[in-house]
Parts: sequence; structure tokens; C-alpha cells
Amino acid sequence: MTYEEMINIPPYSLDADEKEKLLTDRLTKLTKLHQKNCPEYARMLGAVNFNIEKIKSYKELPFLPVRLFKELELKSVVSEDVVKTMTSSGTTGQAVSRIYLDRTTSSNQQKTMVKIVSDFTGSSRMPMIIIDCPGVIKNRAMFSARGAGILGFSVFGAKKIYALDDDMKLDVDGLKEFLKKYGDQRILLFGFTFMIWQHFYKELLRLKEKGITFDLSNGILIHGGGWKKLVSQAVSREEFHERLKDVCGLEHIHDYYGMVEQTGCIYMECQYGHLHASIFSDVITRRPGDFTEACMGEPGIIQVVSAIPESYPGHSLLTEDEGAVLGVDDCPCGRKGKYFKINGRLRNAEIRGCSDTYADKFEA
Repeated sequence: MTYEEMINIPPYSLDADEKEKLLTDRLTKLTKLHQKNCPEYARMLGAVNFNIEKIKSYKELPFLPVRLFKELELKSVVSEDVVKTMTSSGTTGQAVSRIYLDRTTSSNQQKTMVKIVSDFTGSSRMPMIIIDCPGVIKNRAMFSARGAGILGFSVFGAKKIYALDDDMKLDVDGLKEFLKKYGDQRILLFGFTFMIWQHFYKELLRLKEKGITFDLSNGILIHGGGWKKLVSQAVSREEFHERLKDVCGLEHIHDYYGMVEQTGCIYMECQYGHLHASIFSDVITRRPGDFTEACMGEPGIIQVVSAIPESYPGHSLLTEDEGAVLGVDDCPCGRKGKYFKINGRLRNAEIRGCSDTYADKFEA
């Protein structure tokens, strides 16, 4: 099956057996593609005596440590075919991942993301509030993870406003005017977790204490990029939701898990607080001692696979996050596929989420 055919399948419609067959076929083909076209990847497979003819499931395919993209230039296309280079989040002094995209991979990233997010928000474009500053969108040829997230989600917005100025101050007048025009419509809000808390929620709270309020009860908030800083401030997911509802009426809030190394294949959070794997990707938890697959509910290192990457060998990666698979095909929300939770970063792993790298530089 080609990716063009795969993209037409509803993202949460296949049961475990159907999805296994689909991903095994697609990911095996991608492994062959990258083995042929990426010399560094081919050498790594050769070093472990990998034989693709023995593969019966995508779970048996080798995975690359996600950190390799900070150390090697890994691409499966000639430089002339690279139309976009994406970089991961990083604090000062940290190396960043560089992900090289051709037109096909870039296009499939966007199409996949639309399919996934639309399952949660609907297919109609909405007025959109971006809880960030406009200055983060600079070089369109080289996107940071933060800028890429904003641009990726912007396709769901009909009329857009940045809630913050370039000094990260709330644009109170602009927000008032926007809500005067579109407040009675369904509104999409997007931002990164710590920035929402620090620059949006706290300012709305300060203004509310002065009698200035904003009604965002028609809003749908999608946020991501790491919880490290908020957890250190003892702000839980439940409190995050409750505080936003109290200060501006926001009730529909979805976290998501994703990374620049596999843009497009994001894992959206349903109303029950579960992160979901679509048919375009999957998560596998690995025991740190021997990398065998962990049991249901058992914490392990998160491995992510994606059916998208054709321009670089990023289809099977071992992350630096720990989590646990909670179930398969039986979430109360009705979506098929695995659902899981992220427990946090592995000990001694670098901070890398958009929120967390920003928060690490932020001095309150």
C-alpha cells in the first residue's frame, strides 16, 4: 500500500491485527529505502548484521536513538531535494537535531497531521488564537520545533491572532477585539504548555482580579511541548485544566505528544486523558536492561515508529522518554489503537520539549 492510499484510511479505525499488517508492510519498505539511500544508516544495519528477510513484524525492526540526529547528518535524498530543514528545541549550548525534508515527506507530514487533529476538532477551519509571539516564525527554510508546531497547527485556523507580542506580553487589546468579532464561534487555541501557563493563564488571572475577563468557553485548546517545569511547580494536568476553566471558561483541552524527528505523527490526548497512536504511527515501550517489549502498564523507554519519513531514516526511533501503554482498542473514547501515558524524561536525558527548553531559560 502506498502512503497516498494509507492517508485515506480514518486514523483510528483499524484494530490491532489490521494495524500490525499495515505498519509492518510500510515500515519494512521504508527500512529498505533508507538502507539503500542513506549510507550511514546502511552501515549501522550492517554493524548489527540486520537481515530484513527475517522480519515478521515492525516491532522487530531496528531503532535509532533519537540523539543520533544531533550527531550525524542523516538523510536519504540528495541535498538538492531538501526543501526544508527542521531543528529540535534546545537550550543554549545543546546540540539540536536536524531533520531533512523533501517535498513528499513534508507534504505527507502536513496531510497526516490534518487527519489526526481533525478527528478531535472537526474538519472546519476556525478562528485561531496562537498563544505565542509572531517573532518565532522567522526562517521558513529552517524551522525550529516551536515554529514548526505553530505553522503546522495554523492550517486549522481561518483568522489568526498571536496572543503575545515579541516581549511575551499579552496583547490585551488585540485579544478583546478578536473575541468581539469571533467570540460566539468555535475558536481554536494553540500553544506550548509552559508558555500558556506563564504568559497567558497568569496574566488572565491578574486581569480577572482587576475585573477584566475574557470568555473562551467556545474554545478548544491544543497544547504540547513538555510538562517538566510545571510538574516542578506542582501543577498537575488536572489543576492546569481547572485553572484555565476558572479563569476564562476553557473546558475542551487536549495535550499532545510529538517530536520534530517524527513531525506529523502526533499523539493526541482524548477526553479521558489518554494519548492515542493513530494508524500512521505506534509506540512500543522497551525495558532499559535488554530492550525487550514491556508488558501492558509496565514503564519502559518509549520507542516511536512512523509511516511518514522518506527523506531521512526516522521511521523507528528510541526516545529519551519513559511511559507505559495503558490499553489497545478499548479506550472509552471509542478510538482504536494503543493509548498510553508519558511518565517523563529518562534520568540524565537532556531537556528537549518546546515548553521545557523555553522554561529552562526563563527567569520568573
